[in-house]
Amino acid sequence: MMPDAVVWAVILVLGVGTYLIRFSFLGILGARPLPFWALRLLRYVPVAVMPAIAAPMVVWPEATGGLVEPSRLLAAAAVIAVGVVTRSVLGAIFAGIVTVYTLGAVL
Repeated sequence: MMPDAVVWAVILVLGVGTYLIRFSFLGILGARPLPFWALRLLRYVPVAVMPAIAAPMVVWPEATGGLVEPSRLLAAAAVIAVGVVTRSVLGAIFAGIVTVYTLGAVL
């Protein structure tokens, strides 16, 4: 167990670091127009972040001790298929939920 002072020091340093990272983008660049190439690249940030958050839960799920689970892989495939076909985020989420719970009950 770490001493309380070390834990609070880490929390403080991480908080200051997070603030400085956000301030560097919002505070310093907030009043200036961004170049076209930067605006074009920033459009893809949400599209890149969502799979980065979901992929570890599909490929190395904590609930199974890191073992690959076929129902999660098939649910991810269903999410991608429904999302591509219908272009509906809610439809893709619903398809994934139904698939993972149905296959979890069957398998």
